[in-house]
Amino acid sequence: MSAVAATGSAPVARSTFIRSPFRASGWQVVLRGYIGLFLVFLYGPLVVLFVLSFNDSDTIGLPFRGFTLRWYTGLVHQRDILLALGNSILLGVAVAVLSCLLALTMALGFRATFSGKPLLLQIILLPVIIPGVVGGIMLLIFLGYLGFPFGLFTSILVAQATYVMPFAFLTLYPRIQGFDKSLEEAAQDLGAEGLVLFRRIVLPIIMPGILATTIFCFTLSFDEFIRSVFVVGQDATMPLLLWSVITQNAEPYIPAVGVLNIAVSAVTSIIGFALAARAARQPR
Repeated sequence: MSAVAATGSAPVARSTFIRSPFRASGWQVVLRGYIGLFLVFLYGPLVVLFVLSFNDSDTIGLPFRGFTLRWYTGLVHQRDILLALGNSILLGVAVAVLSCLLALTMALGFRATFSGKPLLLQIILLPVIIPGVVGGIMLLIFLGYLGFPFGLFTSILVAQATYVMPFAFLTLYPRIQGFDKSLEEAAQDLGAEGLVLFRRIVLPIIMPGILATTIFCFTLSFDEFIRSVFVVGQDATMPLLLWSVITQNAEPYIPAVGVLNIAVSAVTSIIGFALAARAARQPR
């Protein structure tokens, strides 16, 4: 009796196609090399900046001549740095609040159906598409033509708000559009109308998203440079001051300032992501 008859089934034929281990490993090497180079170019400058901030040398650069904290401790005596940091924080708060208020108002308005809605949406998102240099030049010409004063809470505030507001809108718009209207209808059946309805029903549900958006806008404003440099007045933000110091005379405390700048942005981003995750878990 044959083996086929004994087992009751036909033998499974082996595939004649054999994957080349050399070709597979070659692609893996290329992919790993690409990922490695990507990580080096992405995080390499941050590592170098972090190392240089502790370098006991009066010039910016390698080799590493010893560990020191004097560049960090010396920042408390740099009045220009402290003033620019305060300007960046105050401006960031103002831009974040203004951008979120405008974005929230427009996102609520977009719940209604009206003609020209797609066109208006494209106009709102236009500052995201326009390159920063082009946008800065446009603002410089436009504000100068209007005789608008150039300063921290005038021209720079307008420049940053026009750039940050579309991002706030993109963050809040899905949250507002996905809001369960049955909750509003139930509240209206119970007699809630207008501001009472918004304050007691809508606002508590979307508040985590608003807070996350506000922190995200603050981070964008805190690091913004390209548009601000075209409309700067007498007061400078941290990025503008760093650019001025680097182009004139690169001081050895610059890496320490850069690390602190990154730390502020990282902390605010983590808080924003945490609030955004909390908002995503809440029922709409």
